[in-house]
Amino acid sequence: MSKSILIADDHEDILEILNRYVNKEGYSPILAHDGEEAILKFKECNPVLILLDVMMPIIDGFEVCRKIREASNVPIIMITAKGEDGDRIMGLDIGADDYIVKPFSPAEVMARIRAVLRRIDVLEEEMKDIIRLPGLEIDISSYEVMVKGENVNLTKKEIEILWLLAGNPGKVFSRDNLLDRVWGYDYFGDARTVDTHIKRLRSKIDFSQSLNWDIKTIWGVGYKFEIKHV
Repeated sequence: MSKSILIADDHEDILEILNRYVNKEGYSPILAHDGEEAILKFKECNPVLILLDVMMPIIDGFEVCRKIREASNVPIIMITAKGEDGDRIMGLDIGADDYIVKPFSPAEVMARIRAVLRRIDVLEEEMKDIIRLPGLEIDISSYEVMVKGENVNLTKKEIEILWLLAGNPGKVFSRDNLLDRVWGYDYFGDARTVDTHIKRLRSKIDFSQSLNWDIKTIWGVGYKFEIKHV
């Protein structure tokens, strides 16, 4: 039985095009015409990936993404006619894995799907279920982070960045390295995406707690996870 991809968009012509390409790629397309139907079909079908339009009737794509993220870490690629940085950052911040702006080529969408699923496969192969360091615990299987015994509410991408850095203490990752490892492809935007996520990650962790580790900026290069020797 082939794996399914949920496609949610209120434009019939886009649904038809993506339906054809997803089917050609060997997946079973599941179609939804609004946000409410997308949530119902997600619960019914357990897709391996979701293509999610932002501007949909009843429930918009951002809210659908939020609701799905409460229950699942299934890969989500958001699709929108808007190209503003604010919308793109919002989609990524609430847990989307990628973001495509209309008009797009179906071939590009399929390339993004392959890249996201390939990244998930690599992540699952590489991951230790739990990284434990003094004052830090990252459970990548449940996407939970504890700092000094307290749960920290991070987005999916923030957790993946922290997991990658903490799993390789002392190793410097360039912004391009992080884009490739966490987003799984040569990002179509720019490296400021990494800086934005690192900034938000730092803002959510209380570094005033005398932690013996830190996320260090290596100017002109990127970032590393540093364990302090006391």
